[in-house]
Amino acid sequence: MGVPDYILRMRKHVGHDLLWLPSVSAVVRNAAGELLLGQRADDGRWSVVSGFVEPGEQPATAVVREVYEETGLDVEPVRLSSVVSHLHSYPNGDRCEYLNLGFHCRLLGGTARVNDDESLAVRWFAMDALPALDAHARTVVAHALADESATWYLPPGTTWTDD
Repeated sequence: MGVPDYILRMRKHVGHDLLWLPSVSAVVRNAAGELLLGQRADDGRWSVVSGFVEPGEQPATAVVREVYEETGLDVEPVRLSSVVSHLHSYPNGDRCEYLNLGFHCRLLGGTARVNDDESLAVRWFAMDALPALDAHARTVVAHALADESATWYLPPGTTWTDD
């Protein structure tokens, strides 16, 4: 789907300046326990499926929509597993700080494929053979797959670092 119209409209006013945006990420595994990742078209990195929450859209609806739009897979959110804000800079100079809600999702059906122009590839990876992931993706995956019932977040007074 690309960049939503409302963000394009805001960029006309703020240029590349920082935007604060809500986003979702999906951690999805298949029956073999492999993790779904997409190779991003903007920078070539592998990551969990993520995207913007559209105005008026609930986060759980957004995560289902994003997974389908990017991979052709149907999923169901099982649990909100992480909440963290993090900075991201795009190759074109745009800067965003995302308030990201990480969801552990159950695979319902479909065949994983590149389903839009946001991904170069979509693949299932064995957990012991993951490609390099940035700190945010590693955090989202770790907390979605952990045996914990509470949602993870940074303690008050701390800030995100990409270490």
